[in-house]
Parts: sequence; C-alpha cells; structure tokens
Amino acid sequence: MSETTQGKPEREEKNAVFSQENPHVATTAAANRVPKSHVQSQQDELMAELGITIPVEVVPLPSQGKVYPQASSLHRKELVEIKAMTAREEDILTSRAYLKNGTVITKLIQSCLTDRSINVLNMLSGDRNAILVAIRITGYGSTYGGSVNCPTCDHSWEHQFELAELPLKNLTIEPVSPGENLFELTLPKSGATVQFKFLTGRDEEEITVTAERRKKKLKSQEDNIVTARLMYQIVSVNNRTERGLIAKFVQHMPAADSLAMRGYIKEHEPGIEMSSEVICQNPDCGELAEVDVPLDVNFFWPNSRK
Repeated sequence: MSETTQGKPEREEKNAVFSQENPHVATTAAANRVPKSHVQSQQDELMAELGITIPVEVVPLPSQGKVYPQASSLHRKELVEIKAMTAREEDILTSRAYLKNGTVITKLIQSCLTDRSINVLNMLSGDRNAILVAIRITGYGSTYGGSVNCPTCDHSWEHQFELAELPLKNLTIEPVSPGENLFELTLPKSGATVQFKFLTGRDEEEITVTAERRKKKLKSQEDNIVTARLMYQIVSVNNRTERGLIAKFVQHMPAADSLAMRGYIKEHEPGIEMSSEVICQNPDCGELAEVDVPLDVNFFWPNSRK
C-alpha cells in the first residue's frame, strides 16, 4: 500500500495504514508513540493472558498536523495509532443513544485511538475520515461492496471497492499562521477577502443537529446545507468577524463567489478521496466513470455480518 502509481500526483499517494514497507511511516510512528491509557493496558493484559494480540496500526493524517495549535496532541503530528475494532466498537455502532444524537462516529474514533489525549471533536473532518476508513479495514477488511450508478447511462450494479487503495489528499496550502486552521481566499466576483477554516468533527455534528431541528421547526424538507456549511467555514470577511454580518454575507454573496469558494475548499481540503474509477457494467455503455464510494449501513455492517 506504500506503492505509488507512476504519473500520479503526490497527493494521491496510497494510504499506507497497513504498510510496513514505508520506513518513514515506521520511523515517524515510533516518534509519535504515546503511553497507553489505563483501559488499554488492562485490555492488553487480558489479551496477553488469553494469548491473543489486538493489532495496532498506523494511520497517516492528511493534514499532517499543520492546522492544530501547539497545545494540541496533534500539533505537527503526521501519524496516529489505532487499535483494531473489537466487539466493544460494534456496541458503539449499535448504540441508539449515539445514533440519535449523532455522536456515533466520534465515539468510534475515540475508542480506537491509542492516544486518549486527542480531542476527536477538534480534528479536521478529513483526518477523521482517513481514520474512519482505517478503522473499518481493521474490523472487516479492505474490500467493500456497494451499489453504484453509471453517470452516463444510469445503470446500477454492485461494485467491490478496495478501501486500502483510496488515495490520501494531503494538505497543500499553508495556513495564515502556523498551527492554525485558518486560510485566506480573495473571491472573484465581489473581490472580498475571506478567511475560512476546514470543518471539524464538532462543526459537522452541529451542522447536522441544526439542520434536523430546522426541518422539524419549519416542517419542511428544504435543505440549506450550502449556506449552513459556508457560515461555519467563513471566519472573517474583509477582516470583519461578527457572526451576524457573516451570516448576511453568506445569504447575499454572488453565486459565482459561492461556487468559487466551495470549489477552492473542495480542491484543497485534506482528507481521503472517497471515489474510484470504474467501468460501467452495462454492455451497451462500458464508459469509464468516477463514482463515489457509497457510505451506507453496509460500510460498518457488511452483508455477511447482518
């Protein structure tokens, strides 16, 4: 998994989560290793008594730790360690309380990280997604089957994805200040200078909860996800940081500016590419297309486990 395809850009380096062939991963992992928690130590003692070993794997962080402040456990950290999924994590995935309040992913990542000092809510969504994919691989393997649709002919079929081959998308732009999740962009239509951040786990949870409350209150299926995300992402406009002013700007910003900003964020946001090139299985089509990896209930509950 440490191999790279000739001609591919550097950001498409394969996720080396299980590769022991990459010396940089091994060396950095040793440098980043932290003492185990009390719970982990107890678990290790129990498994040792039973003669069982729970693997610990290394996961590269797409942000490379560049956006986390010096006080954070993730500051300048390129790798984190996770333990393999166990029955305890399956309990988390089926917890009605966690599913209802939207915290199931946070709880799952928290349970698998070996460094308990990491604040999972403050992690970038892209870093969380890379860890999430790695956790799934430790539990059920790298092969994941899901239904995909051809964008050309709309033919649907079951496709087997190799999660371990999904490319990482590392951070390629520098923050306004080192150790800060803050970046700058001048919008093409209005000429406004906008400072923005990449969304964190906390932001994603708040956006989801707010959207559900709004739908219930208005009894409407209207989706304002575009403006909701922009309001969380934008930190200042022409050096003005008042949240009310930013909310008004988002509502009235030219569509060209909105499109440009969302495109810039999508292009540069660190994470893992959750898409893959496939050949349409319709014999009358056969087009090569890029499709998204379907993130449904089967991602953590493969058919064989239902």
